[in-house]
Amino acid sequence: MSDPHPARHAEREDKRTFLQKIVEFIHPGPDSKDELIETLAEAEDNQVIGTEARVMLEGVIRMADRTAGDIMVAAPRMDVLDIDAPYDQMLAQVIRTAHSRFPVYEGERNNIIGILMAKDLLKLQRAPALNLRALLRPVHFVPETKGLYDLLREFRAKRHHMSILIDEFGKVAGLVTMEDVLEEIVGDIEDEFDVPAEEGDIFALADSTYRVSGHTPVERVEEAFQVSFAKEAGAEDFDTIGGWVSHALGHLPRRGESLQTAGLDLRVLHVKGGAVRWFQVTRLSDAAQAQGRAA
Repeated sequence: MSDPHPARHAEREDKRTFLQKIVEFIHPGPDSKDELIETLAEAEDNQVIGTEARVMLEGVIRMADRTAGDIMVAAPRMDVLDIDAPYDQMLAQVIRTAHSRFPVYEGERNNIIGILMAKDLLKLQRAPALNLRALLRPVHFVPETKGLYDLLREFRAKRHHMSILIDEFGKVAGLVTMEDVLEEIVGDIEDEFDVPAEEGDIFALADSTYRVSGHTPVERVEEAFQVSFAKEAGAEDFDTIGGWVSHALGHLPRRGESLQTAGLDLRVLHVKGGAVRWFQVTRLSDAAQAQGRAA
């Protein structure tokens, strides 16, 4: 049945549109990403959205201008495995770094031939005759200029968790994982490597080294290793070992960097958000003995 008064509905529609235009004139919408982020902050202040929602939405907005190269682990700091290395050496590196997957190279570090899952390496213990190459997963190469939106879409579509980044000259620039991209949105993602401090912060490993949380109090490290940092510059001014090492290095620590002090070698294993999450700690006397056995 047709509407007997179509003109009245048209009038009401026009009036709403006009009012909408008036509101938009008085309160114009954001014209830039910064203004949009400010609007989200106002929405949080007005309790329209929660803090976590605002942080996630800001992360999504800021990702628009970011590339894989902005968040990558640079090539010199990548933990990679040599396809020709002895099994014991590979296993020791997997235990020491505690990653779930590793790029594998042949000949030179720039020649990445596959990705090895740490769990797959254990298969060689049961079947030593198994060819390691058969355990490698395909490598996914992407340009370091790839946008994070496109990279996340590719991770989901192809169901892989790590990509090797290539620079403009075709050389390996670094690597990025799905976790790295997601953390740009949701913040730090706690995984099996992020053991809560109350569950333990100093772990003895089979190779006579120790894994120490960056949040461990300086006093606890001194007690555990029977050393004293009292003579070290500024040690007494910091609560955690991670905070003090960052101060001693003079910059935000990078994975692979180390500080030798008080008879200990503190090597950075894992960094998130600019803070050291984990150190590998070795007594310098033990390191010298290990080098002697290797020689």
